[in-house]
Amino acid sequence: MALEPIYQLRCSCNQYPWGKQGSNSLSARLCAKQPGWDGKGPKDQEFKIKEDTSYAEMWMGTYPVLPVYLAANGDDLQNLIDAHPKELLGENTIQKFGHSKIPFLPKVLSIAKALPLQLHPNKGLAAKLHEKKPDQFTDPNHKPEIAIALSDFEGFCGFKPLKHIDNLLKLEALKKFLPKGSGADLDDQQLTTVVRKMLEADDQTVKETYKALTSLSPSDCDGDDYIPKLAPRLAEQYTEADPGILVALVLMNYMKLKPGQGLYIPADCMHAYLSGDIIECMARSDNVLNTGLCPKAERDNVELFCSCLTFTQHTPEDCLLPKKDYHKSKNGKTALYAPPLSEFDVLETNLSVGEKEILSKVNGPGILLATKGSARMRANDKEVQLTEGACYFVAQGTELEFEAGNDGLQMHMSFVG
Repeated sequence: MALEPIYQLRCSCNQYPWGKQGSNSLSARLCAKQPGWDGKGPKDQEFKIKEDTSYAEMWMGTYPVLPVYLAANGDDLQNLIDAHPKELLGENTIQKFGHSKIPFLPKVLSIAKALPLQLHPNKGLAAKLHEKKPDQFTDPNHKPEIAIALSDFEGFCGFKPLKHIDNLLKLEALKKFLPKGSGADLDDQQLTTVVRKMLEADDQTVKETYKALTSLSPSDCDGDDYIPKLAPRLAEQYTEADPGILVALVLMNYMKLKPGQGLYIPADCMHAYLSGDIIECMARSDNVLNTGLCPKAERDNVELFCSCLTFTQHTPEDCLLPKKDYHKSKNGKTALYAPPLSEFDVLETNLSVGEKEILSKVNGPGILLATKGSARMRANDKEVQLTEGACYFVAQGTELEFEAGNDGLQMHMSFVG
């Protein structure tokens, strides 16, 4: 059969408790706007939003947990790629990653309450965990990721600078978490001990510490005056005895992003998203370790968690992933988010009414989503009307042209460069 430069996709949306409710969920609204939910695919009914249901993540990749399907016939996209890997992915991508799969996984997340305090194991540990517990760790790959805000966003990312943590741990309510015999200045090894002591603290200790945090004055917090304000919100979402509250508020950077700002989360970096809508893209993996901001039964072993945690300190600014000019944008309407890894980059195109953009071809595959608005899109010699929520697989070697409709266009595309 003749191959196309682009294929429209039908994506699915999962329903984790932390997702936004009903039509408040952007991931659900975008999913519901896609064509193809007509009984020809894996489900026998259209995707209809239920207002009493939490919708968390719309997945746009070929990962087997929640794969995408071709809107035209309901076939799994991976089946098409398996039949034509060189034409669709390109030899470059196949040789680079050693397999015929899209090496990244894009999502839209709609977050109403805190996700679990988590990290993703690096490649070495992921391979070992996958071999020992394949049902829980479903692949041997690492999972560095980026998040691009589509609305106002809050999250915790990485450790605060050691000096800042040290100042907070001198508060009377927090001194008990300091290692015995610790010196004047906290170091990485002692920080490991602090994390472990917080995560292993009994319920009563956590509750008492939580109450002390809610009573802090702004002057007590060394500039982190959000601590007493956020603590009750997190406790209401989970419980006052959840140790993740202590770790997040005392040890981690609290981030507030505006639309268009991005975060980079390396493998082994502790993080927890709090609220907002984001484009998320990660290396092809679904491995995760959770130790807080979740029910006890869902927490992973603290020793395992701490053994693979990277104890690198940052300022909040260090966690940001800035936009860059994209050299293959012919009209300068597209920005590039380029994390320090080989699996993917992400583009963001913003067009006002009637504006045009041309993106030169690249040597790897892409997945694009019309996040807002509409446009006429030409892919090589194929032309389609791109509407809000439409998601397309883009074959390697495809040039894309856009002309925005009367509501403008915002488009995000994850791709292998």
